[in-house]
Amino acid sequence: MSEANDSHAAPSRRTLLCCAAAVLAAGSTVAVSGCSSSDGDSQGSAGSAGAPVDLGAATDVPVGGGKVYRDQRIVVTQPEAGQFKAFSAKCTHAGCVVDQVKGGQILCPCHGSKFAIADGAVADGPAPTPLPAYPVTVQDGKLQVTRG
Repeated sequence: MSEANDSHAAPSRRTLLCCAAAVLAAGSTVAVSGCSSSDGDSQGSAGSAGAPVDLGAATDVPVGGGKVYRDQRIVVTQPEAGQFKAFSAKCTHAGCVVDQVKGGQILCPCHGSKFAIADGAVADGPAPTPLPAYPVTVQDGKLQVTRG
């Protein structure tokens, strides 16, 4: 059997380049999807839309700060004593989940967007719009948030 008919012949340079391009394209799609604005988490682990989500003790949210409830994709702040605000924890820029509340701002780790704890307004971009607000109540010392 001749080498020309060998089924184990080395791939051509063109084949290798095409495969490499496909792998790179697939890799960038996967990387971008990690910060996508897809709404696949709209129900999340927090239950159905419109149903109250119990987040635990209101005392867990510091005055002048906040707490990110990552699994529920909710951030709750307390700009002033006894005044609680709740927002989507999903950044309006690329869909990343905000990771902390510090210095009176809600911070996104992906591209540096910052949001005001009082109203979710964009304090520093690239986020184009404020974080969506949710109704929040305190029942028996526990936070309940209702997503619309």
